[in-house]
Amino acid sequence: MELKTPATGGLSTNSVPTATMSTQRLRNEDYADYSSTDVSPDESPSEGLNNFSSSGSYQRFGESSSTTWFQTLIHLLKGNIGTGLLGLPLAVKNAGILMGPLSLLVIGIVAVHCMGILVKCAHHFCHRLNKPFVDYGETVMYGLESNPISWLRNHAHWGRHTVDFFLIVTQLGFCCVYFVFLADNFKQVIEAANGTTNNCHNNETVILMPTMDSRLYMLTFLPFLVLLVFVRNLRVLSIFSLLANITMLVSLFMIYQFIVQGIPDPSRLPLVAPWKTYPLFFGTAIFAFEGIGMVLPLENKMKDPRKFPVILYVGMGIVTTLYISLGCLGYLQFGADIQGSITLNLPNCWHGVDRGISRRVNGLLEKLHMKQRLYQSVKLLYSIGIFFTYAIQFFVPAEIIIPFFVSRVPEHWELAVDLLVRTMLVCLTCILAILIPRLDLVISLVGSVSSSALALIIPPLLEITTYYSEGLSPLAIAKDALISILGFVGFVVGTYEALYELIQPSPAPSFFNSTSAFA
Repeated sequence: MELKTPATGGLSTNSVPTATMSTQRLRNEDYADYSSTDVSPDESPSEGLNNFSSSGSYQRFGESSSTTWFQTLIHLLKGNIGTGLLGLPLAVKNAGILMGPLSLLVIGIVAVHCMGILVKCAHHFCHRLNKPFVDYGETVMYGLESNPISWLRNHAHWGRHTVDFFLIVTQLGFCCVYFVFLADNFKQVIEAANGTTNNCHNNETVILMPTMDSRLYMLTFLPFLVLLVFVRNLRVLSIFSLLANITMLVSLFMIYQFIVQGIPDPSRLPLVAPWKTYPLFFGTAIFAFEGIGMVLPLENKMKDPRKFPVILYVGMGIVTTLYISLGCLGYLQFGADIQGSITLNLPNCWHGVDRGISRRVNGLLEKLHMKQRLYQSVKLLYSIGIFFTYAIQFFVPAEIIIPFFVSRVPEHWELAVDLLVRTMLVCLTCILAILIPRLDLVISLVGSVSSSALALIIPPLLEITTYYSEGLSPLAIAKDALISILGFVGFVVGTYEALYELIQPSPAPSFFNSTSAFA
């Protein structure tokens, strides 16, 4: 089915491309847009375009399943909290204990401003085209069609393709991060349980025997993740999403409970880190803040969309506070020993009591070990949540890529080709994770390459192309140009530094909780 809408203001009415038919179907069924987000698909289908009035002012479809302001706030919060949050303590280390929080605050403000720009431009085209909803790619395409440069108008469809490309890179990048995260955390837990960890009181890991490389753990997870992505129904995935959200919430609470205890003297930490590591901070920070793909679907499903700007600023204010607090507290607690995910710095011991010492000391040790086993369970809980979230993040690139291949085979081969492409995509994310087994570099690289484009570079340029012919002020143009230039500089420098560190890694510090198989 092709969706065609009468246009005004010189905008073209090209039909939906074949490669995006599956994504269009998903939108018509009124599911949430999972672009760079963990939002759970638990809402029921709406009545779609039947609720749309053609009187000239658009209204949201899906009145029967519209969300309240509180539900929208919860979706916004859980859509921005994932693996990027756990990497922020290392990001603060790469920027400095003073420069890190300040930079996170600035990036948060700019990212939220860009989200607001996207919503404003989407509203603009909904009104002009008399449409109930436009997604990120459509908004960029219509923005190019409305600008005064004829070449850009004639190639406006590349705006949608560009957004789809960066969405694919971002989402598959998230999946690569999940492979590394699962391997690192399970490796650490299993080694501790097998007795390869001792001296628990100092939380030191001593390798007593050869241990399995983390890349072998990635291969172990591969068949299970392949089976998981064979689930193609969003209704079934919503159950996994709910389980993931619960386990992550419990784990996050326990992480905070640990890192606020006995914080060492921060005077030994540098206020500003060397400039060479700052691009790595940028990549990790923008990876964490890259939730711009969720704002339009959330705003569209609200009962009263006029409240969305307030919810956006309040919700992202909470997210920014959470990011800054965990980043700072994690770095203050672990200092230079902080790892790519703060879960890897939690106590790493499963040992029980020692029969050779007194009962009283044994009792104290047992309480200590119970706490340490609790923190081990935090790693497992968060890992379980990340495991199930893989299918949610995988859904977006699958919906963009798979129709391209399925449409070129006979009908009786469609299911086989669908499953084959899914298997190949999961294997691709596993191979990339094996090639870049350092969690911090994977996060920084994904953030620099794709997240910076979606969150910082494209939205300001979109505002210029949308409103330039309507008399956009020079100050607004200068502001948008500055944001895009800074985003592009971060994109280039961050990508270069991540690749340079990958090719010629700097000497690794001796982590007190290291799980390296080559220690």
